[in-house]
Order: sequence, then C-alpha cells, then structure tokens
Amino acid sequence: MNNYKKYFNGYSTPESRWSRFGPYYAMFPLEFAAKVITNHSEKGDWILDPFLGRGTSVYAGSILERKGLGIEINPVGWVFSVVKLNPAPIKDVLRRLKEICSQKEEYNKKILELPEFYDYCFCDEVLKFLLSAKDNLNWKEDLVDATLMGFILVYLHGKIGSNLSNQMQKTKAMGYDYSINWWIENNYSEPPKINPYEFMKKKVNWRYKKGRPQTEESEIELGDSTVILPEIVDDNNRKFSLLLTSPPYYGVTDYFIDQWLRLWMLGGSAKPNYSSDKHKGRFSSKENYYNLLDTVFSNASKVMKEKSAIYVRTDTREFTFKTTVNILKKNFPDHQMKIEGKPYNSRTQTEIFGQKSNKPGEMDIVLKK
Repeated sequence: MNNYKKYFNGYSTPESRWSRFGPYYAMFPLEFAAKVITNHSEKGDWILDPFLGRGTSVYAGSILERKGLGIEINPVGWVFSVVKLNPAPIKDVLRRLKEICSQKEEYNKKILELPEFYDYCFCDEVLKFLLSAKDNLNWKEDLVDATLMGFILVYLHGKIGSNLSNQMQKTKAMGYDYSINWWIENNYSEPPKINPYEFMKKKVNWRYKKGRPQTEESEIELGDSTVILPEIVDDNNRKFSLLLTSPPYYGVTDYFIDQWLRLWMLGGSAKPNYSSDKHKGRFSSKENYYNLLDTVFSNASKVMKEKSAIYVRTDTREFTFKTTVNILKKNFPDHQMKIEGKPYNSRTQTEIFGQKSNKPGEMDIVLKK
C-alpha cells in the first residue's frame, strides 16, 4: 500500500474525515493530490498552490509531512482551507455555538428586513441564528470563530433535512429568482423547521468523532495571487519543490456567483452580485485570462527550487489548454514537459450545472527538471 493511503480511508481517520470539509466547485480529488505530492516531493519540502480552492493540495501535503503555502481569492475556499488544516478544539467550538445561539433572539425584527428569498430558504429560527453568526463571528482573525463559520458554510444549503436550508444544491447556490420559482412549483414553499443549535451541535460532534487531523504547519493566504506572490518572491529564504495547482478555466464558471449565499454569510450582498474585479468573474476576456496565468506562473517560477516539479491540472478545451501550455513553457523553459489526458468517468460538475464542453475532461501538465 502506498504510504499516503492509510490517511484517506473513507471516514475512519481524522485526516480523511476532515479532508471532505467544505463543498466546493472543481475540487481536486484528495487521493490525486496525495499521489502527486508523494511522487514529486520529499518530507520537509515546501509546496505551492496559488489557486488553492478549498485547500486540498496544501492539506494533503501537510498530512504527508510537507509544508504548504496556498493562496485563495474566494473567502469561502479560504475558510474551508484554514479550518480543516487546523480546526479549533471542539469544546471551544461548541461553547461559541451556544453563545451565538443565545444572541439570536436579538434578530426577531431583523429577519423581517431580509429579501423574499430568505423566507423560502430558511425557517425563522435558522435565520436568526445565521444573522447572529454573521454579525458576531470574527472569522478572519479568530480560529474558533473561523471553525464555527466553516461548519455553518458547509451546512448552509443542500439537500433538505441534511442542511439548514430548503431543498437546494450543495456545491453552489441556485439563483435568486430561480430558487423562489422552483420552490413554489415543486411544493417546497415552506422551509424545514430546524433547531439550529441541536442541528449544528450534531454536525460538529460527528466531524470531531475521530479527532483532529495531524498536519504540518502551513500558510493559507486570502487574496489575489498576482498581488501576494510578488511578496513571496522577496522572501529569499523560502523555495518550493512542488507547484501543484489547478487555475480557473476560461469561460466556465463564476466562482463568486456560485457561492453568493455563502459569501452573504461572510459579509457579502444579500443577493447575487457580479463582481467588477477581473479576477473574480467568469474570465470571459481572453486577454485578462492570459495575463492572470502569465503573471502568476512568472512569479511562481522565481520561488521554485533549481530542481522542482510543476504539476498543473487544466481544461481540455482548446483555448484554456493551449494558453496554459504556452505560459508554462515560457516561464519554465528549462523543464521537461509531459502531458497526460484525464477523461471524466462520471458526470462532471460542469455538466451537472448545465455547462457542457465539446471535449469533456481535464489535462495534467507535468514539468520536471
């Protein structure tokens, strides 16, 4: 048995149980990340992922005695990454949950001010709890608050009865008007009655049942890699042995709109709100997409060791694939490149959400020196 497989055996270990913390779009399979890390780095090495998502690459590396630096622009993915790498002690999380629930009655009037969507999506008790958590959890700076917020984000919406919401998708939030119309047409006009304290307490206890994962200390940065990586370049004392990442695919999805309801919990708009930031949308501009990848991989090349490995998973569609290949060749000219096709064997996230490709599948681009 490969040495990494003992950590990822169903839900039987704390490492495997926490690895699945946080539903997110286009996630790395954990076993894939662990295999790449085992084959292309050594214990004690630093791993870099400038498009972290929910943190699978850094999490797998931290379990396998590597140190990781991950950068994620979407705060939802950042919260999931931070929490599963180092969840706060359960007693502190449950104490904080009780405190948040004890303050929810202050929101009796405030729930009446929410848009119509929320009346269909959540019962009043859940809404009061969510508003209390939204106002009082210091998730950016306090690990206990971040951990509780992570749990709330995980169970904010999904299959009815298994989450806090009315019937919804779990990986991404459905559209505002679409949701209301769908609930009415499908006889889900009344959200489920849920006691948020008992519900969340049960979910927290289940996740901690096997304990907390044993991980190496890693770093997770919230922000834009085009801004953060140049700061890393100035730190001459740190070099990376492996760059393992999957950049956003051109024109496929808007990660911020996909997560609009979870982003509302983190201080965002109460309705889906398209961002004007060129790195937070669907990447419909080929020029902006090229410049993003070129800037990130150019800066990454400056912090890699002389003998390093670059492992990038990307889309098979022509523009995304060729752009990624050309940029990697440009920024790592002395590395030998190998390309491996990864056809999908089941329904993909893009297909499920109605965005089909003429060539479904992904490509792994591997460069070594």
